[in-house]
Amino acid sequence: MLDSKYLRQDVEQTAARLAARGYELDVAKVTELEEQRKTLQVKTQELQSQRNASAKAIGQAKAKGEDAQPLLDAVANLGSELDATKKAQDEVLNAINDIALAIPNLPDESVPEGADEDDNVEILTWGTPKKYDFEVKDHVDVGQDLNGLDFEMGVKISGARFTVMRGQVARMHRALTQYMLDTHTDTNGYTEMYVPYLVNSASLYGTSQLPKFAGDLFHTLGLVNDDGEQQAGFSLIPTAEVPLTNSARDEIYEESDLPIRLTAHTPCFRSEA
Repeated sequence: MLDSKYLRQDVEQTAARLAARGYELDVAKVTELEEQRKTLQVKTQELQSQRNASAKAIGQAKAKGEDAQPLLDAVANLGSELDATKKAQDEVLNAINDIALAIPNLPDESVPEGADEDDNVEILTWGTPKKYDFEVKDHVDVGQDLNGLDFEMGVKISGARFTVMRGQVARMHRALTQYMLDTHTDTNGYTEMYVPYLVNSASLYGTSQLPKFAGDLFHTLGLVNDDGEQQAGFSLIPTAEVPLTNSARDEIYEESDLPIRLTAHTPCFRSEA
């Protein structure tokens, strides 16, 4: 998620970097909203100053035994105007935040520009692609031939696009999981985490799953408390990236503590077309 403050302060540079990845930012709209925000912020500060001055004048008038009603009426009017101005300012800020939330990550200056994979630049290769003297089967075909993948059972238990692994395929899945975690932790120095599978909306916004991928997520309804009020719901994680990344949200680290290397194995709950 792009910081809306950065967007407001450097909209032209933001637009230029986004253009490099084929995203067109409405600079005119952002600029217009920023001007509105500044105007409303100044007006809010002026009204607050006037209200404070009037409150002081009311105290002085009462101390002198003077009629303070006109001042009280003026403060009431100022309060209503201030509330309306603050509301308008919040609406503008929300509009800017909505734009910022929809913006993809800004590519580094070193990233080559291109319309599709044909414009990719090969930087490094490792090993030599294997050549086989037989037809290579798709992993789904291999799994079904081994009676290790059962799509019909997945449909019966859950529905379309679900599958069940059994026997040696299930064991291989478990072994690969263990191998991945052991390699990351023992060889590469990562810290293994066991994380919740349900997260709040702030975590999803923090990793840009929301608002873009709202339709791909599985959401739960919040519980109803003793007062009959429905609490905020959760969403099932689409990837371990969400809880791992948000473990660092709102935290400040010493440079000497970086990089933070975390790893986890989780299911990935997402409904992809």
